[in-house]
Amino acid sequence: MQETRTVIVTGLSGSGKSTALRALEDIGFFCIDNLPMRLLPSLLEIHTETEREVRNIALVMDVRGKYFLEQHMEIIPDLKRQGYNIEILFLDASDESLLHRFSETRRSHPLSEAGTMLESIRLEREKLLDLRQMADNVVDTSLYNVHELKDHIQQYYLSPATGKRLIINLISFGYRYGIPPDADIVLDVRFLPNPYFVNELKELDGNTAGVSEYVMKADGTKSFLRELFRLAAFLTPLYEKEGKAYLNVALGCTGGKHRSVVMVNKLAEYYKDKNYRVNVSHRDVKR
Repeated sequence: MQETRTVIVTGLSGSGKSTALRALEDIGFFCIDNLPMRLLPSLLEIHTETEREVRNIALVMDVRGKYFLEQHMEIIPDLKRQGYNIEILFLDASDESLLHRFSETRRSHPLSEAGTMLESIRLEREKLLDLRQMADNVVDTSLYNVHELKDHIQQYYLSPATGKRLIINLISFGYRYGIPPDADIVLDVRFLPNPYFVNELKELDGNTAGVSEYVMKADGTKSFLRELFRLAAFLTPLYEKEGKAYLNVALGCTGGKHRSVVMVNKLAEYYKDKNYRVNVSHRDVKR
């Protein structure tokens, strides 16, 4: 029963659930959209008895389903108590982002009878609060485009979390483009000398030897890394002890192209040496 990983993709209307489902399908999940909540127990029971070769299932379940709001807080915890390996991925987004997306697609909100679009969004947010609190992973999609969201979801779910060690997601970013909304730890490395102001390095990025060497030879870089590794050594086991499946660490510089990239690469080396599974994303390196 516990061998099959079931990810329930849910969250606010317009937050990107269809994109998330396609991302999971692309990495081998068996996917179903808009499954009624009352059918979930039967699906998992049938699968357990007849379809053992399918190891990963992803289901979009949300307010479109009849009785979803009334049934999810009863059915999902009960299935977990029975031993089913169920994870909840909750997609969130700001009111402003959701209003813009509904305006672009000209689609109606599933709770449109509640009043205006904004009122419908806020009502849905209120009704899903308990599910959000129960979620294993919450992703704010406000600052992601479709391709970035797909990459982010796949980074989370390419490696099975069940029975495995904490997965470390390392993200470099530029402050001018916003802090990654789902980061657990954010560190600012703008105190390091900026290769942007060196003519021969300006158009390169932190993955190149020249930029890496420039950043690493700066006064204080090695001292900072020593302290960073000490912090990682202290915090990471505590997150593992709490049962966290993923740890998202974001390091930022001004544009996300030079200093933060170098530091993320160095931190990735540290975690790999400690035998952690590491995903590296240089979010803004191509901007």
